[in-house]
Amino acid sequence: MNLRTCLRGVFGLSLLPLAAVAQTAPADQTLIERGEYLARAGDCLACHVVEGGRPYAGGLPIEMPFGTLYSTNITPDKETGIGNWSDDDFVKAMQQGVGPDGQHYYPAFPYTSFTLMPREDILAIKAYLFSLEPVRQQNPENDLRFPFDQRWGMALWNLLFLDDERFEPDPAQSEQWNRGRYLVEGPGHCAECHSPRNLFQARSGSKHLAGAEIQGWNAWNITADEEAGIGAWPDEALARYLRTGVAEGYGVAGGPMAEVVNHSLRHLTEADIDAMVVYLKTVEPQPADIGRPAPRELAAEVPAETAHPLGRKLFADACASCHQWDGSGRQTPYAALRGLRTVHDADGRNLLRILLDGGHLEGPDGHHLMPAFNRHFDDRELSDLGNFVLSHFGATEGRLTPEGVAERRKPGS
Repeated sequence: MNLRTCLRGVFGLSLLPLAAVAQTAPADQTLIERGEYLARAGDCLACHVVEGGRPYAGGLPIEMPFGTLYSTNITPDKETGIGNWSDDDFVKAMQQGVGPDGQHYYPAFPYTSFTLMPREDILAIKAYLFSLEPVRQQNPENDLRFPFDQRWGMALWNLLFLDDERFEPDPAQSEQWNRGRYLVEGPGHCAECHSPRNLFQARSGSKHLAGAEIQGWNAWNITADEEAGIGAWPDEALARYLRTGVAEGYGVAGGPMAEVVNHSLRHLTEADIDAMVVYLKTVEPQPADIGRPAPRELAAEVPAETAHPLGRKLFADACASCHQWDGSGRQTPYAALRGLRTVHDADGRNLLRILLDGGHLEGPDGHHLMPAFNRHFDDRELSDLGNFVLSHFGATEGRLTPEGVAERRKPGS
């Protein structure tokens, strides 16, 4: 969504997904390929590109409680990107959140996780980025309210909340577990989304990976808690979810998590995905308000009239052909609804977000699309549709209202 120096023999060239290439390719090409893999593990592209834009050219708006930040151009353009950055500049930015000009970055850039990465891994990413075509694109100005627009305050924030330390393997754990922890806590920066934040927007250490709200979505609890987290998920189901974005009966990725799958996780090796599963299954369990739905049988035929007749009709007209009345999904598990926490959340946060925005996943068997209905249905229709889905598939009475839907339509909500 942490610790000190990395053992080079465990986390050095072994990060390269194409081991056979390493024996024949020149050293610089090997470094670039390793850097590309690490950039994907770090999900760099998801933040540093806008829809229809050039990769790594930045400009993506990131809505925060105190205003809007924009991601920066990290192509090797010398005027608008990072083309003039030295190795030390790049390492300092990644490990300490400080740019070459001495300005501090905001922790929307997850340097508080990247700080775990050793210098050699960070420089591999730099080598990859510098191998790309430069893109001349000026960075947009951030739009932040006072006093959050005063960057000097981040120096104090770092003193309080940044552990400027590298990853140190735990000798009591296996190499696979250590590998998984490095990927989850370092490059993968899972805690940045899946851990709640305090008043100062620092991650809560006592609720590590216990779930949080991010960009209007619930980033679910991914601790080993069997009810609220992923503790009851079979290892193969969790690995399949990370690799493809779907584990039938357990979860389907949407919103920011779908982006993580599309840009990052689906590109990782099977060994690395398995290592992440091994580590996540040992994370200290944390309770949460929303647990995993209890298994229940649903009739495949059209249900009788309910308390949400409008929602029932809309589901019949627009949804049943893909999701089916029993939630099994037609022809593909990507459309399955049974067993999802999304349909067990009475507030319907993720359900409403997917209805408004739609989504897509790049799976091993092709592109999977969920259309957006924000222009097709009004606030009353969306709230009644959402409440029907929650009551029918999740056995919970939804709390969606037309007023709440209208609020969620606003940018940044």
